[in-house]
Amino acid sequence: MAENPTNPTGPHEAAGGSEPEPNPKVSGPVKSSVGIHAIEESMRYSMAEMGPKRSLQTLLTMNHVDGFDCPSCAWGDPDPDHRKMAEFCENGAKAVAWEATRKRVDAAFFAEHSIAELRERDGHWLESQGRLTQPMHLAPGATHYAPISWHDALALTAEHLRGMADPNRALFYTSGRTSNEAAFLYQLLARRLGTNNLPDCSNMCHESSGAALTETIGVGKGTVTFDDITDHADLIIIVGQNPGTCHPRMLTALEQAKQRGARIIAANPLPEAGLGRFHNPQTARGLVGPGTKLADRYLPVRINGDMALFAGLNRALIDREDAQPGSALDHDFIDRYCDGFQAAEAAWRALDWSRIETMSGLSRRLIENCAADVLKADSIIVCWAMGLTQHRNAVATIREIVNFLLLRGNIGRPGAGPAPIRGHSNVQGDRTMGIWEQMPDAFLDKVRDEFGFDPPRAHGLDTVDSIRAMRDGKADVFIGLGGNFASATPDTEVTEAALANCALTVNIATKLNRSHLCHGTESLLLPCLGRTERDLQASGEQFVTVEDTMAMVHSSRGRLLPGSPHLRSEVAIIADLGQALFGDDLGWRAMRDDYAVIRRHIEHVVPGFHAFEQRVRQPGGFMLPRGPHDSRTFPTSTGKARLTVNPPTAVVAPPGHLLLATVRSHDQFNTTVYGLDDRYRGIKGGRRVVFLNKDDLCDLHLHEGDLVDLISVHPDGERRADGFRAVGYPAPRGCAVAYYPETNVLVALDSTAETSNTPTTKSIVIRVEPAGRRADLSV
Repeated sequence: MAENPTNPTGPHEAAGGSEPEPNPKVSGPVKSSVGIHAIEESMRYSMAEMGPKRSLQTLLTMNHVDGFDCPSCAWGDPDPDHRKMAEFCENGAKAVAWEATRKRVDAAFFAEHSIAELRERDGHWLESQGRLTQPMHLAPGATHYAPISWHDALALTAEHLRGMADPNRALFYTSGRTSNEAAFLYQLLARRLGTNNLPDCSNMCHESSGAALTETIGVGKGTVTFDDITDHADLIIIVGQNPGTCHPRMLTALEQAKQRGARIIAANPLPEAGLGRFHNPQTARGLVGPGTKLADRYLPVRINGDMALFAGLNRALIDREDAQPGSALDHDFIDRYCDGFQAAEAAWRALDWSRIETMSGLSRRLIENCAADVLKADSIIVCWAMGLTQHRNAVATIREIVNFLLLRGNIGRPGAGPAPIRGHSNVQGDRTMGIWEQMPDAFLDKVRDEFGFDPPRAHGLDTVDSIRAMRDGKADVFIGLGGNFASATPDTEVTEAALANCALTVNIATKLNRSHLCHGTESLLLPCLGRTERDLQASGEQFVTVEDTMAMVHSSRGRLLPGSPHLRSEVAIIADLGQALFGDDLGWRAMRDDYAVIRRHIEHVVPGFHAFEQRVRQPGGFMLPRGPHDSRTFPTSTGKARLTVNPPTAVVAPPGHLLLATVRSHDQFNTTVYGLDDRYRGIKGGRRVVFLNKDDLCDLHLHEGDLVDLISVHPDGERRADGFRAVGYPAPRGCAVAYYPETNVLVALDSTAETSNTPTTKSIVIRVEPAGRRADLSV
């Protein structure tokens, strides 16, 4: 029976707000983060959505050994003995409250609201309506979703999949929130059908990291542990990342490093509050004292200037080595563990400093001052996120960061290494489990040996290529395991039209979002359990596992009663679909009834998961092996870490144009919008704002508060996003920033990173034009 299924604020009232105000209030950015305001916001949102009882049941068990893993970011956890009672951040609390809300979207809701009406609502309103409660079906030509039984929904999906002319006309998309068990079962289902079409959210975020790291050090993950940051690093460089909003618990780890004496350098186009002064809400110094200043040095790099920054740092190290041999480079490490040094060294010597300065937006003096910090540090970590990965030259940029680390031996020792900070809670685990369109033959051979069928070997479609396939009429069925595909992907109008070309779209989800309204000829909504809810199957209560950004695998067990008696777990839905398609040929029923059966299969297929069941039951779980971290072994094509040549490049906007990066607001996680404020950047009551350097505003003959339109410029034509408020902000000249998903419409489908095919949402050439009227700016 559903636990407290009523909606205390009215059946369809938005949580914590309403439709966006036409004129958001602007007060300017702040220079400190968290503190009492974060506590107030966490409690306000949690109480409004969950009430006191459910708030206690969830927040005090989140990220604890016997509790559930935060459904928000993939930041790692301290050792079990060092966890706080409240081991969560503001956005983690909001993510839990968003999922564990008492509001419900039931059959009556869909009977009241047509698809056309719901399309007029924004994503914030849609997701604020509450949890989906039962399977819903949109028949061909229908205007409203209507209830359907689980049996009929799965039979309909199986009928469409069996009716395709080719299994490669099916697309199996995955969100990063999916558990290891569900992800493994999902890739098994797709490959049993006969396709490697497994697009996922990693294609749009850290695919560039995986490509660069696999090429240079042999593994597509970072090599840093939680303790490396807190206990060992001398210098931590944070580039293209906003921890205070995207990974707030990281601030506590950075504070520990600072208190130990580590230095922090922040390189980012915008000065973010999270790397200013941190007010730790669990310490007296944080609540009533001065807090802790985190960043010792701030580098205001221009958008897409990071590659030039690290090329400049590497050139500075070469110059220092020339001046004082043995002072800058670790020649023993380079000789023993690396190849490619001579070619890379020659390329750095040939660099022109004036070009580095122009592309990075930083002076030579500032870069060399940063290099002086590097020379004082024995162990260095470089952390990054999507500010690096979503550019045309993203893979080359990350290769240059690896070069920087290799030159001083900063891989494979305590406190050193590359640290791509993953955004979603199990996006790294999904890839480990086989959610990738290009899994190597060794993995596929293991699947064959374990299950007795030969998986397809031809590479499948990633996210961008899946959109192209739907656009071109080459896909019939789209299945989304979580996520918000239509809002998260680029070229919004193209993507929505592409989804409409499918015969069937199926979304396995907890809450209503825009993707469910951008449907094929026929559509299904299949409601699933959330991370916070108990999962009871035939063998008893189940737990699932996840992998965090530090390659730690640990268990997660929900505590709340399911939000509706009709909800099924993701594992159960996938297993039931497998049985509807193939009978019980692979033991689908046994895997549904007892997730330990899935984990035994994972043991046999996925490297590093020996004794999976026993090790994951240990407090805190276990760490997966990574050769570069564990033993300085590098499983690359040459057997060594690879120093590479990466001629610096940067996107240059023509005269009268700017370079736009899309970012999250503080009240947002990916495409989920918790509220309409961004208090760190001084925005209240709206999201359609664009942050511009005040001198650029002047050059464009604009004033703060003007209503403007954003027009992106691509070889295949222009795209528009209309009706944004111009906000003066300390951004580098020529750079602009606005929130996604509102600006995803500006990203051309064919504008992607080299090698990784990741959309270039962080470097979009735009024009900013007056919308034709002025508005007062409330200050």
